Amino acid sequence: MPDRHRTRAQERADEIDVSPTALLTQIETLTAERDAAISTADEYLLALQRERAEFQNFKRRTTEERMRDLGLAGEDLIRKVLTLADDFDRAIDARPASIAEDPWFEGIAAIDRKLRVLLESEGVTTIDAAPGRAFDPREHEAIANVPGTGRPDGEIVEEIRRGYRLRDRVIRPALVAVASTTNDTNDRPN
Repeated sequence: MPDRHRTRAQERADEIDVSPTALLTQIETLTAERDAAISTADEYLLALQRERAEFQNFKRRTTEERMRDLGLAGEDLIRKVLTLADDFDRAIDARPASIAEDPWFEGIAAIDRKLRVLLESEGVTTIDAAPGRAFDPREHEAIANVPGTGRPDGEIVEEIRRGYRLRDRVIRPALVAVASTTNDTNDRPN
């Protein structure tokens, strides 16, 4: 005769199979479920790590592209400003001696100095093309060969127009005249 005073919990406890075989089966099932959950978690973790790495690469690439695009836009503007710098060079070099001490001319020279400081602050530097320096085709553009200078072949004789570098890249080579030890008959008119 069933005991009427048994609680529902006691009845459930009696229904649980606590035999070693049943417990081993449950342990194996739970272990398999745990292993599957760990495997899934590891897959999710790897996927998350890949996504994070891809996102970091994406952010880096877009930042680099944005900076490159800004640099290109800035480089265009800098090239235009260099034309103004050339005009200042010509005006200063061609000034008459009579106005060399004139305050107006001093103002022009001050504007030129401010322009040079502005260019330097943007990473623009001049390329050394002083006479006596060896010609370097990466930085200089030879527009004339000058024979009979007594200088070694390929040495710069005169800088015709300044060259400029933006950070580490040449944006405009210096135009130079280069010493030539041979008389090239192809350069002379017939």
